[in-house]
Amino acid sequence: MESEWTRFGKTRRWVIGMVVAALIPVMAGLALVATSHATCGTQTTEEPCPAPVLGPSGQAVEDRFYFVHQSLRGDGSITARVNGMTGRIKEPAPPGAGAGPPPVPGLVPWAKAGLMVKDGVRQGSRYAAIMVTAEHGVRMQHDFTEDVAGSAGAYPRWLRLTRTGDSLTGHESADGRQWTEVGRADLGGLPDTVEIGLFAASPGALTMAGGGPESRFAEATAVFDQVSPLQGEWKTDDIGVQMEPDGVTPHHPGALSRSGGTFTVTGTGDIAPSTDRQPIERTLIGAFLGLIAVIVVAVAFGTADRRRLVPKAVVIGTVAFLSGVIPAAVVVPIALRTLPSNGIHPLPVSLLTHLQVIVGTGLLYAAVAVLSLGIGALSKRAAVGIVATVAVVFLPYAPALAGLGDWPLALTPAAGFAIQQSAREYAHVEGFYIALTGYFPLAPWAGFAVLCAYAALGLGLAAVMERRRR
Repeated sequence: MESEWTRFGKTRRWVIGMVVAALIPVMAGLALVATSHATCGTQTTEEPCPAPVLGPSGQAVEDRFYFVHQSLRGDGSITARVNGMTGRIKEPAPPGAGAGPPPVPGLVPWAKAGLMVKDGVRQGSRYAAIMVTAEHGVRMQHDFTEDVAGSAGAYPRWLRLTRTGDSLTGHESADGRQWTEVGRADLGGLPDTVEIGLFAASPGALTMAGGGPESRFAEATAVFDQVSPLQGEWKTDDIGVQMEPDGVTPHHPGALSRSGGTFTVTGTGDIAPSTDRQPIERTLIGAFLGLIAVIVVAVAFGTADRRRLVPKAVVIGTVAFLSGVIPAAVVVPIALRTLPSNGIHPLPVSLLTHLQVIVGTGLLYAAVAVLSLGIGALSKRAAVGIVATVAVVFLPYAPALAGLGDWPLALTPAAGFAIQQSAREYAHVEGFYIALTGYFPLAPWAGFAVLCAYAALGLGLAAVMERRRR
């Protein structure tokens, strides 16, 4: 082992190559941070993009809906029948057509309407809700990330939401007499007085446009009747509504129309985790080029001497790990501190996820280095080994970038890039969960395990071939 460390350290071109592998992501990341700026607004005004709304656990959330509510002090419940739901969706505008055609009738799959208990009307505050959706049946959701499926029943559907202390229980019924529990939510620390009532919301209609994912306007209108209790003062809040440039006129406002005990509620937006923010690993885009330097050095290290492959793997894996983890530990914290002042707000994630991205970058470098070592030892010439390794590590990205599917990123060494993924996929949020937007078909550690399996296979085959040569 000591001899391999000595040999690596005395070969200047290898040392320089690994230093370059570390410097490339640092320089690329810092350049990206320094030159990236974003503004938000309309065709006539631009202003700094606002920070994301944060949910109870500090995650970025979407919290926009129309709320018809009363104050509830202590325990209580609300019952209502959702008698139907309709909606409108804006169709894609043809190229050069400006605003495009007007909205047409329709509902997106996760359009929703139902009953809610919420800690006030502040965006991001704790809540629990039981709802009917356009295509996913009855759901019990709370605090944005939690979702429990009920029946797949169609309208009409009776719903009931009951508060007992910090516990919220949702029930559903097809006839208003036989009730089935859908789920429970424990909202620890819920204040004595909360807001309880009816709501409607509709996420945007998703389209993959020329510039990437695009969300088009969509709204939902739900008819509630047999509301109980019916007495008391009803208040309305268009929570999270955006304003026109005049700062007064709501943009796509919700609405309430009431006739006796029938409430017709119209809302837009969503109540869910945010999935369209820039993930923090985007700042490590230079790691792709850095990995090429790692591959060149590791293949050369393998072809120089095909003996003692396990000690060689330890040496090259350790050096590559440091070449990956150090730049990640520099770039990610600087980016998180600097980008918000440039109008860019990366997706907030936990400290554990930050560590996964940083340490995972080092592990990615290490595993690719060991794979490269094995392929280099199997190759007669370094150039052949370099081309082969680059092909198996990077080419599987081509189908994903071309929109042909992400399956190669689950079956090839490229699956290892999943270790850098910080964004999370949610079953109750419709989105473009593809590699192009930061999502991989395998979970981070599962994808890394696939890469490690290929690295072990390459190293094992090289060891067997060397024994046969001898």
